[in-house]
Amino acid sequence: MTLALALFIIRLVLGFTMMAHGAQKLFGWFGGYGPKGTGGWMESLGIKPGVLMAILAGLAEFGGGLLVAAGLFTPFGAALLILTMIVAIVSVHAKNGFWSTAGGYEYNLLLIAVSVGLILSGAGAYSLDALL
Repeated sequence: MTLALALFIIRLVLGFTMMAHGAQKLFGWFGGYGPKGTGGWMESLGIKPGVLMAILAGLAEFGGGLLVAAGLFTPFGAALLILTMIVAIVSVHAKNGFWSTAGGYEYNLLLIAVSVGLILSGAGAYSLDALL
């Protein structure tokens, strides 16, 4: 029961956090800039077409986060989050070093580690995966 509860808490925090990041890109919620604003920023980094890539990143974050939070197809949802964070590290954060305070990849790496942990452990007893 303790492990199931721990996995439930981890899934909810990771899932809802990533859904919020996706909502920033998709809808401009939570201080985000929506597809056009995020797309313009992505194009400034050389990621083109910016609006399409912003939408895809937002869908991966929001959708992956939703799947992880629900514990539904958890390995797939976590893989979406890992892929998105790898792209973020390569395109934005790696050049800034490790620490997030300097714009580095510390936070992204932590999200990858938690996602890998969920893939390896499974979603736990308090998940839709457990019901399937």
